[in-house]
Amino acid sequence: MLLRTARSLTANPCDAEDLLQTALTKTYVAWERIEDHRALDGYVRRALVNTRTSQWRKRKVDEFACDELPEPAAPPAGDPAEQQALHDAMWRAIAKLPARQRAMVVLRYYEDLSEAQTAEVLGVSVGTVKSAVSRALGKLREDPELGPVR
Repeated sequence: MLLRTARSLTANPCDAEDLLQTALTKTYVAWERIEDHRALDGYVRRALVNTRTSQWRKRKVDEFACDELPEPAAPPAGDPAEQQALHDAMWRAIAKLPARQRAMVVLRYYEDLSEAQTAEVLGVSVGTVKSAVSRALGKLREDPELGPVR
């Protein structure tokens, strides 16, 4: 789950693994200062975001023009353009949701948290999560931009 979060913050899987390892190392070093060990998940997520932000600020451009193009990677299954268009349309539709519903949908379906875990993270009841996610999914189903997917 944490690797998935790291992957969403970086451009490639190797960077995501390095980012997660760095965040876990920072968590280990700060172990004595963490008062509530039940909140480690949130602590590590915040460490991921903060570490990625620091890396982004310190980034350097290491791409150079060359005479030869590298070997192309094997294309993924399906049309990548269609997959990217669907991905972009889904995120635009999610971005249209109210902030609370958007947070619940992302935690439930992108972070793969249970309803109880989502409720705990957001400080609401499980029933609130269920009803808000249901309404959000209804709005996503009605979104005209996602019509061709159905």
